[in-house]
Amino acid sequence: MDSLQEKLKETTEFIKSKGIGNVEFGLILGSGLGELAEEIEDAQTITYDQIPHFPVSTVTGHAGQLVYGTLAGKRVLAMQGRFHYYEGYSMQTVTYPVRVMAALKAHSLIVTNAAGGVNLDFTPGDLMLITDHINFMGSNPLFGANIDELGPRFPDMSEAYRLSYRTKAKEVAERQNIHLKEGIYMGFSGPTYETPAEVRFARTAGADAVGMSTVPEVIVACHSGLNVLGISCVTNLAAGMQKSLDHKEVVATTERVKIDFKTLVKETLKAL
Repeated sequence: MDSLQEKLKETTEFIKSKGIGNVEFGLILGSGLGELAEEIEDAQTITYDQIPHFPVSTVTGHAGQLVYGTLAGKRVLAMQGRFHYYEGYSMQTVTYPVRVMAALKAHSLIVTNAAGGVNLDFTPGDLMLITDHINFMGSNPLFGANIDELGPRFPDMSEAYRLSYRTKAKEVAERQNIHLKEGIYMGFSGPTYETPAEVRFARTAGADAVGMSTVPEVIVACHSGLNVLGISCVTNLAAGMQKSLDHKEVVATTERVKIDFKTLVKETLKAL
């Protein structure tokens, strides 16, 4: 079997052969948030099924393609749809696109997700700047032998979400009159939504929102030396806080707040 480095070389050479060159920012666009990629100028698109060693997203609301071009004056490589641990992929497979972004010399990653609100002050449609995360997914993408050329054996996670980027995002939100919450994201494996008891546990542990993504990608981004900005769209209140939970509601809520979301990401990109 090819090593990770050999796979990365094959993947990046294929992507470059499609005309994708310098990348400054990687973007991971979560459920219902992929429309932002449609605003990328001079866009070049590659579907995941074309890319060597890439998995394929199976979730509604995830287009399943890379989009490269210019957004807010920055060269970006956006994932319209991500991969999840609950789809049966290994943690290493889930995070492979972040490895690819680092191999393409991106210096930063903006990661977004749809999340369930745990904080009692949150309401569906809130945007939350991620200040930190709790890994409760039962695994870690860095398990196994470390490849020193890709990152350190024991990465420092004390500022996984870069403070200076969060400060810029808050300044942008204030200028644009966007109501931006801040909080801690807790990652569960899924695919079941959390139980009411798990939500009470998450709140006690210090979480403000829960979800089934983001944490693995951010761990690998930190391992790879990327600066990270994370934004959650609180699409529903978590179990026990509203009558029932449905993925259709997730997509509908992101549709409702998409203008504020897109403005926040674009104007923050411009400011970074």
